[in-house]
Amino acid sequence: MKRSIIALTLAVAVASASAADNASTKENAITKEKDGTVIVNTTTIAADVKGFKGPTPLKIHIKKGKVVKVEALPNKETPRYFKKVKDSGMLEKWNGKKVAKAKALRVDGVTGATYSSNAVKENVVRGLNYYEKNK
Repeated sequence: MKRSIIALTLAVAVASASAADNASTKENAITKEKDGTVIVNTTTIAADVKGFKGPTPLKIHIKKGKVVKVEALPNKETPRYFKKVKDSGMLEKWNGKKVAKAKALRVDGVTGATYSSNAVKENVVRGLNYYEKNK
């Protein structure tokens, strides 16, 4: 009986520490600039979203409820394929859109960079959802 109580107490302590660590990490996911621009960093909130070779984090700049800019952060994608995503103008597709419309926007992927394209789209949606919940 005592072993069960000790094991349960230890499990609760580990879970609490993990949740606290996760919350403090996510606190850094959203920042506000002096000019009112809110920047959502998807590094932690979409860490499980993978392109071909790994996570593809973004920074989403939002001002007055509209997406100003979507910026790619360093990632492990093959540079020439991720360059296709950047060169296609895909990251600019959300610019100027209100957050609700940007979330619903159906952006075409880039041929030859399908995994990277899908990861970018999912990062944007997760980042905008996070913004709406935490603005």
